[in-house]
Amino acid sequence: MQTVRRAFLLSLAIALLSLAGCQRHSTSEKYYLVSNNLKLAYWQTAAAGFNKAAAEYHVKAFVVGPDTYDPQAELADLQNAIAQKPAGILISVADAASFTPAINSAIDAGIPIITMDSDAPHSHRLFFIGTNNLEAGHLGGQRVMGRLPGGKGNVVFFTMPGQPNLDDRFKGYQDVFSDHPGIRTVEVVDIKGQPTAAFDKTQQYLTKTGVDKIDAFICLEASAGKEVGAVLRNHNVKDRLIVAMDVDPGTLSLIKNGVINATIAQKPYTMGYIGLRSLDEIFHSGLKSFSSDYSVDVFSPFPVFVDTGTAVVDNVNVDLYLDSAAQMKK
Repeated sequence: MQTVRRAFLLSLAIALLSLAGCQRHSTSEKYYLVSNNLKLAYWQTAAAGFNKAAAEYHVKAFVVGPDTYDPQAELADLQNAIAQKPAGILISVADAASFTPAINSAIDAGIPIITMDSDAPHSHRLFFIGTNNLEAGHLGGQRVMGRLPGGKGNVVFFTMPGQPNLDDRFKGYQDVFSDHPGIRTVEVVDIKGQPTAAFDKTQQYLTKTGVDKIDAFICLEASAGKEVGAVLRNHNVKDRLIVAMDVDPGTLSLIKNGVINATIAQKPYTMGYIGLRSLDEIFHSGLKSFSSDYSVDVFSPFPVFVDTGTAVVDNVNVDLYLDSAAQMKK
């Protein structure tokens, strides 16, 4: 009889805990993920993590922003999200200077904002979740330095200057190259959100020979690597180095085929998943107002930075990433 009674009490306790968990959340709670380039596989993966956490908590999730790289359109979507007075906003910042006033206004209104992937460090956002982009640049720089014959050669970067995460990656590469004067940065190409710009520029660079030959192509964002790889594959060029960024299927396929030497992997799914969970915890914490700068508060309830990790992907471990991507689709 005692055994039956204990089992009944245990079942009752579990049921009460489950009920309490359900009551914590409401379908009226709205969380927003705001970004650029939403058609990219990278952002679809981030959205999957965000939506997964929302489904687990039974709250509403909205993923908004332009399909292409358009900072002003993203800023408008951020302002529209703030007007909805949501429970929280997770945002990848395309332009830190122009986004900071909107972020600060939301924080002043009691709407928690966390940045992800690309930060606005001088805003009042609560904290940043994402890649240590300086370290990502260091990883890429070491890869280039180790693969160029004699640690020497001409390199070209494809990026979008002014976007904080990409600028940090570029600095990481330059930190490594500063100790290797034989590596010369010939040009930093602003692709302006158009991957085809990398394709066109690479075709031009292939005509250069002798001391002007471009030995390595370095891509600081997700889309350029495939474009550069396509040019080298089309021309059957095998004596140039490509180091890409992120692990979308096209990039992984070109690594598998030996066209791209390596890519630097990030974890956008984790950023989205942890981002919503963090916003939910803040919303339910009872905080009604926020400090203007938690980064200098040694008793802050928030971290400054949540590092979701980076890794080098090459022909040795590419199958692990291909298998992981296949599992996610099931």
